[in-house]
Amino acid sequence: MGSDSVRGIDRRRLIGWGGLAAAGVAAGGAQLVGARPGHAAADTAREIPPDARPGGAYDRYVAKLAAEDRFSGVVLLSYRGRTVLSRSYGMADKEEGVRNDKGTAFNLSSAGKPFGAVAILRLAQEGRLNLWDTVGTHLKGFAKDIAENVTLHHLLSGTSGLSTPDPDLRRIFHSRDEVREYNAQWARQSKLESAPGTPTNHSGAEVAIPAMIVEAVTGTTYWDYVEEHVFRRCGMTGTAFFTRPQWLTDRHIAHSYMRQADGSRVDAVRNLDKGSPDPYHLGKNPARGFIDAPGDGGFATAPDLVRFAHALADGTVLDRPYAELLTAPRLPLPPQGGGLAAKAAPADASFAAYSMPVSLINGQWVHGRAGANPGSVASWNIYPYSGWVGVVLANHDEVPFQEIIQREIEVVTGRR
Repeated sequence: MGSDSVRGIDRRRLIGWGGLAAAGVAAGGAQLVGARPGHAAADTAREIPPDARPGGAYDRYVAKLAAEDRFSGVVLLSYRGRTVLSRSYGMADKEEGVRNDKGTAFNLSSAGKPFGAVAILRLAQEGRLNLWDTVGTHLKGFAKDIAENVTLHHLLSGTSGLSTPDPDLRRIFHSRDEVREYNAQWARQSKLESAPGTPTNHSGAEVAIPAMIVEAVTGTTYWDYVEEHVFRRCGMTGTAFFTRPQWLTDRHIAHSYMRQADGSRVDAVRNLDKGSPDPYHLGKNPARGFIDAPGDGGFATAPDLVRFAHALADGTVLDRPYAELLTAPRLPLPPQGGGLAAKAAPADASFAAYSMPVSLINGQWVHGRAGANPGSVASWNIYPYSGWVGVVLANHDEVPFQEIIQREIEVVTGRR
């Protein structure tokens, strides 16, 4: 593949910023009205830009959004394993009077998809499957041309050539088994529309089929495998694939608040019959799924996403060669085609990697994933050259998400 930088990870730099993100560091900087609370590393180094520190431009910007009711959630900046900035705003559950804080878990939507790729790569490094395995190596019931020609590499890199019909976004599910069965049937309706190796446009099968292969190889559900071998291995104790009943009763899970046509915000979890008025979502309510579909979603706290970043860097969750496989740039993306982060801050170059975009911005790689559901948005970005990690999690609509990510990228990379 060439040099370490082409692979998307500078190994010498990775070695220097391993380890879990430090928790509970001393507070520093000015407190902003409404924020709970801000943290800064005790030995705030000269290389930390003033704009990234408590009271700096990024902190003031998010506080202003919150004061205008345009942000509810958590932002976090971590530098070489130490928290530089951690702020939380708004309510996790308005009915129960529960505030968002750094321990609140938010719905990830598509920001959880890379965990499926990590699961596949863990099984590959253990010799339990190969990236060149075809769908038919592990699964039955798929059309012959898919079973014999589409590989795991095609699926993870977004080059399967598959199309999948739209799922039923208005259906309300009532159990984990019902969600699994529906998604397995839905994935088997996929069709090969172009030759494997052809870029596809976010085919749902490219998420669902690898999750089904994880289940076939391990003999357990995708959710249980990822929780044990990814989340627990990384120390992500506040992260899980929570069910709707847990979402309703666990005070540490943020409810998603959707804007309705009459201007009100409605709690998506307590109002299953409600959906976003945005036609793009087709009335989608994120709580209708009972549990997120295998390969997608989940809930995470901001510190846990920092822990994941460091576990990925130091060999905890994947051996370093397989971590490089996860983030290796594979397919050039057109301008502003690299996901929400690239759209927020146009990159020098963007590429598809395994279930996530990677971008070159101001001479350094940015690895990450963003996602959105009605009432929730999520983003985590890893800056491997410099040791920064940025997280944005929110739980209501109308958050200027791309603009927040742009501000994060600006203060971390110096890109204006």
